[in-house]
Amino acid sequence: MKCPFCSHADTQVVETRISEEGDSIRRRRQCAACDKRFTTYERPDVNFPTIVKKDGRRIDYERAKLLASMNLALRKRPVSTEQVDSAIERIEEKLLNLGLREVASTRIGELVMRELKKLDKVAYVRFASVYRSFEDIDEFKTLVDEVRR
Repeated sequence: MKCPFCSHADTQVVETRISEEGDSIRRRRQCAACDKRFTTYERPDVNFPTIVKKDGRRIDYERAKLLASMNLALRKRPVSTEQVDSAIERIEEKLLNLGLREVASTRIGELVMRELKKLDKVAYVRFASVYRSFEDIDEFKTLVDEVRR
C-alpha cells in the first residue's frame, strides 16, 4: 500500500487487529521511506442501500459523510476514534440488515442520533438540534429535558 505522507510504495504491516464484531481488520502500517505510521481498515465490499434525500434526490451511501457529521457533533468531546468507528459500524450493520435497496436519509439520521445518545449526550443534543431544525427555544428545551431524564 502506498504511503499517504510520501507516496512511497513500500509499507510494512506492524500490527493487525480484528474488530470486536469481527467484521473488519485494522492494520497499522509503517513506511519504509519516511518511517511514518498510518492505519488502514479492511472490510468486505458490500452494497449499501441508496440514500433518498428529503428533496427526492438519490445518492450513494458514503461512510466519509457519516463520519464527518458525527465528528462535527462530537467536536471537542471526550469520545475516542474507536468508539466512533464502532458506532458507524453498528449503523452500517443496521443499514445492511434492513435488506432494502433504498433508505430515507431521515432513517439514517435517526440511527445516528441513537448512537450519539449512547456515546455523548452533548453531541446528541448538537446533532438533534440541527437535524430536527428547531424553530424555537422551547423545542430545544424539550430535547434537553428528554436527555436529562
